[in-house]
Amino acid sequence: MTEDQILRILQEFKAGALTPDDALHRLRGLPFEDLGFANVDHHRSLRQGFPEVVFGAGKSTDQVARIVEAMNKHDTNILVTRASTQQFERVRQLVPQAEFHEGARTIVVWKDRRILGKGTAMVVSAGTSDMPVAEEAVVTLKVMGNTVDALYDVGVAGLHRLLDRRERLSAARVVIVVAGMEGALPSVVGGLVGVPVIAVPTSVGYGASFGGVAALLGMLNSCASNVAVVNIDNGYGAAVVASLINRQ
Repeated sequence: MTEDQILRILQEFKAGALTPDDALHRLRGLPFEDLGFANVDHHRSLRQGFPEVVFGAGKSTDQVARIVEAMNKHDTNILVTRASTQQFERVRQLVPQAEFHEGARTIVVWKDRRILGKGTAMVVSAGTSDMPVAEEAVVTLKVMGNTVDALYDVGVAGLHRLLDRRERLSAARVVIVVAGMEGALPSVVGGLVGVPVIAVPTSVGYGASFGGVAALLGMLNSCASNVAVVNIDNGYGAAVVASLINRQ
């Protein structure tokens, strides 16, 4: 759709020929910006409630920087996941207010700090080695407008550490549980809370963990009926689902 078509929709709306819902419906598919190597979807927040997120891995420093520069023209938060220090340094040259969260491997540009979630989203990690994936989930949840509580290093090898924080668990509206090795922690958490639990298997573990496959299969076979599972190391994906749940 061209700029003239967009203006026509806005004129029809102002003239009373379109209701707000009709105008929004016709604008939902627009616009995207063609950078030659990427088509930046500026209206994703209209369709899904949050803007497009940039996956940094595999992109050059200039590609990430140009995408962020294009997105920075709009009034929505910007998130780059799996970003490198080099990508951040290049982004900061074009967008000085950009922040780098080293533990989460993310770049963030804040435009809107409103809390849109209805309650607290909690992120729990089994071990310190799982923290990069957990931190990715934490940053994503915050960028998408959620109040976040993080609880780290409470795996089943020392279950008393988790049980000692049951009040915090009970206060959450949705829980993300990040674990490698055998991936048992989400089942335990699922048995303690009455809210959705999103399990994230990580690639942390010895050889027989098969790069996270053992944890993935363990979580898929969870006996806790409130546990759902995302892909290995996908803290971002878990946070998106948790954010949608928390907005309901």
